[in-house]
Amino acid sequence: MLALWRRRYERLLEWVVIALMAALAIEVTVGVLFRSFGASLVWYDEVASILLAWLTFYGSALAAAKRAHIGCPEVVALLPPAARVAARCLAELLVIGFFLLVGWMGYVILGVLATDHLVSLPEVPVSYVQSVVPIGAVLIVAAELLTLPRALAAAREAPAAEAVTEALH
Repeated sequence: MLALWRRRYERLLEWVVIALMAALAIEVTVGVLFRSFGASLVWYDEVASILLAWLTFYGSALAAAKRAHIGCPEVVALLPPAARVAARCLAELLVIGFFLLVGWMGYVILGVLATDHLVSLPEVPVSYVQSVVPIGAVLIVAAELLTLPRALAAAREAPAAEAVTEALH
């Protein structure tokens, strides 16, 4: 059941990331075309930056769901089984704790930014744009929790050499 939820979650994040990549590619292409004809779009740079930030957060959540984020699995894999499980638990606690903090502070910042608006698009509130920080943090925590049982099982069961091989793929 959890594996089904994880696969659906991954699929949802994949579609969000694809949509953001497409939007960024279209926006940059349109911006370049307008600039080449001497009619630069006022909002081009600001929107491209925002789309890139959103792509980064949602892409990070997808990487977490696929357990493809940065780490040192080789070092952990060389530990004895009990130490591997302890190291995996510690790493998970640190990652989840960090992103809970990022999410909370991102949420707090939204209140501070409530009256600010984008420079090039004054009708768009900055809090809408920056909402990606707490949302992304929650998505990353959810991905970590959905993949945690599988990661702990791999840490318990895999011999060191197999764990290194699996971690590298």
